[in-house]
Amino acid sequence: MSTIDERVEEVLGKMTLEQKCALLSGKTPFGTRDFPDLGVPAMEFSDGPHGLRHQKDGANHLGIGGSDPATCFPTAVTVASSWDVELAGRMGAALGEEARSLGVGVLLGPGMCIKRSPLCGRDFEYFSEDPYLSGKMAAGFVRGVQEKGIAACPKHFAANSQETRRQASDSVLDERTLREIYLRGFEIAVREGRPKSIMSSYNLINGTYASQNRRLLQDVLRGEWGFEGATVTDWGGSVDHVSGVKAGTTFEMPAPGLDSPRELAEAVRSGRLDEHFVDARAREALHLVLESAAALEGADPEFDRDAHHDLARCVAREGVVLLKNEAPAGEGDALLPLRPGTRVALVGDFAQTPRYQGAGSSLVECTRLDTLLDVVGERGELDLLGFEPGFTHDGSDDAACRAAAVSLASGADVCVVCLGLAGGQETEGAERRDMLLPQAQVELLRAVRSCCDRVVVLLSCGCVVDTSWSGDCDALLYLGLGGQAGASAAYDVLTGSANPCGHLAETWPLSLEDTPTAGRYPSDGATAEYREGIYVGYRYYQSAHVPVAFPFGFGLSYTSFELSSARIAQWEQGRPARIEVNVRNTGDRAGATVVQAYVAKPEHEVFRAEQELKGFSRVELEKGESTTVAIDLDPRAFEYYNVGTCSWEVEGGRYELRLGLSCEDVRQTLGAELKGTGAPNPYAGRELPSYGSGYVHEVTCAEFATLLGHAAPNAIAPLGRSTCLRDLNRCRSLILLLVWLVLEGRHRQGLKPGNSPDLDVEFAYNMPLHAIAKMAPPVTMGVVDAIVREARGYGLVGFVPALAIALLAHGGFGAFAVVWLAWVLVPLLGALLVGALRNVTFARKLNLHGKAE
Repeated sequence: MSTIDERVEEVLGKMTLEQKCALLSGKTPFGTRDFPDLGVPAMEFSDGPHGLRHQKDGANHLGIGGSDPATCFPTAVTVASSWDVELAGRMGAALGEEARSLGVGVLLGPGMCIKRSPLCGRDFEYFSEDPYLSGKMAAGFVRGVQEKGIAACPKHFAANSQETRRQASDSVLDERTLREIYLRGFEIAVREGRPKSIMSSYNLINGTYASQNRRLLQDVLRGEWGFEGATVTDWGGSVDHVSGVKAGTTFEMPAPGLDSPRELAEAVRSGRLDEHFVDARAREALHLVLESAAALEGADPEFDRDAHHDLARCVAREGVVLLKNEAPAGEGDALLPLRPGTRVALVGDFAQTPRYQGAGSSLVECTRLDTLLDVVGERGELDLLGFEPGFTHDGSDDAACRAAAVSLASGADVCVVCLGLAGGQETEGAERRDMLLPQAQVELLRAVRSCCDRVVVLLSCGCVVDTSWSGDCDALLYLGLGGQAGASAAYDVLTGSANPCGHLAETWPLSLEDTPTAGRYPSDGATAEYREGIYVGYRYYQSAHVPVAFPFGFGLSYTSFELSSARIAQWEQGRPARIEVNVRNTGDRAGATVVQAYVAKPEHEVFRAEQELKGFSRVELEKGESTTVAIDLDPRAFEYYNVGTCSWEVEGGRYELRLGLSCEDVRQTLGAELKGTGAPNPYAGRELPSYGSGYVHEVTCAEFATLLGHAAPNAIAPLGRSTCLRDLNRCRSLILLLVWLVLEGRHRQGLKPGNSPDLDVEFAYNMPLHAIAKMAPPVTMGVVDAIVREARGYGLVGFVPALAIALLAHGGFGAFAVVWLAWVLVPLLGALLVGALRNVTFARKLNLHGKAE
């Protein structure tokens, strides 16, 4: 037994029931409760997928308010485009170092949700549409963070795909899709990265909230995958703390007051909950708290800001994806890289006001910020003729601004146009409305093209956009969201001091209508039906033969690569396989590429995608250099999840191992035979034509029910604790209808053209009633229950006694109003008072005396 384990058992043996229960809820928005007499310090969490957001007093969980300066690294979309697991680890280590300097014990990241639709407002925070790539990048990130003794916390577990109704949406999907797509990345991250904590998601999965889903938190996460750490709810994601603790939730965050720990203690004393569940969770909590405290001892309060800025630049540079690079009309060489002395016109407001991170809880107060305008001027390799913004960030048309940009471009050798999405167009708390760039930017590009023969577009956004305008440029560099040093990284690639080597971690479709979730995403109802099943991203486009703008894994380079002599170096069923392939740089400059291994089974009985990524290797080569690349495939590469046997199975027969530089650019193909496990086809005799073909645009209710094995639940939930404020228009309360009208008006205001959503409004709009008690103490669940009664018509019933008393007392409207308001408010105030008194009693038992509360 380790020293930490011994210390945990010692402390646990001294804790009272009340103290153990109190430990399992937050004391502050980002801190746990301390117990000084027991030697248990408070532990701090911090948002940190791409930079520390260590909160100052008065700041909130959505990033509204101040935070301490920290390095703003590129967001996950750019990190994933590097396909560089080691680089993700280096970034994680830097974040771990900064966490230590700020006294943070748990870094809330990386974000691992699968990119089910391009419209998800948080796609910039997530790695990929592919679970294998997502899991590998996350594992590297986790290992890096935890090298510094800080706990990483992958999120959001699991099947979290939309911001609409994000705290109360029920993700309805079949078990195979859950296992193969939405859990697989977490499985890889847990098995290979061994994170010390995991964050559960807000949503329900097939009718059960993630934070109280015993099957996911205990049977799968701890039982099957061997996770030994602590789980934490998303902020406000706890619903029923007693059920959560029993299911496997360790920490309930942020700071629900004493209501939750009191309910937990009462459940134990009444016999509704066995105390061993509380002990198990307290043991997990103490281990994380004490281990984090040990890691923070003697931590340097400073970190090397310059070194971390340089690393941020490196990550951004490696994640730049060259989507297009053609020769201008009448010329033989591709436009990029730009030669020294090129007379450049810099156009687009992002050149001076860079878009480098997303909005919401991951917002970082960066230590410094590079701008392309400054970098071009300082480096001096290019002849900068001038800069014009060309458009306004709010998307409004400005003819004079555009005309000035066109005038500048007309005198340049090359016009570099900086386009992208404004911060409010992709943010936590709201979905995107479409895949389009603002029309003013598209018109600017068209106008510039009319007067300049050589045009480069630098595209800054954290998600997929429509690129039907790309015909108006010769070269297109996708920067993603490059963090505080993204402008310098873009300049490196633009001028050729760095060779672009990024590859897309998600498919770029031609239009929103082409996506597998078109017309169904986001779901405004209480349920989100995953009717596309396993056909997410390239799995759909390739299986259904839908043309795309840029395929998964795609990325051009200033050099070229050749793959040859592929062979199977190791092959024994049930053990990892190894493929080897020769890679040669056939161009005239050094560069890097990603060799991708896809597994396919052309002849199959169990429906499956055309092919699936099961391995990759990033390789750097000097010009003319060649090397042998080895790619390992674990046994899971050939398995599918069988819903009949409830286990992973192998369908026997011939498989193809396809090696290439994107899912559409296959250079070498190998064949291999596998013996099946003998499991029967779980879909035999079922009518599933859409899933057989992969074309899942028109899955009917009946076919989806066949896939699920039961009818999909009702999309309209009854009024209750989980009713969202956006649904109060269905209630029977004049007061709550007024609340709904105000929120609805504010919500619609944010949807107007040119406006950005107000994150606090969106959070409240999509918030369920139960979250009020978790986010706004001293409100208790008793108060929430009183609000639910009011929503169901309690106040309307009060009209009768109020009217009767007003008539009998001859008091008129004044008497009626007083009696009716008392009828409505007394239960609410009474519940508030009762809860406060019970919590005072609990606090005395806890013997806190203000120390930890």
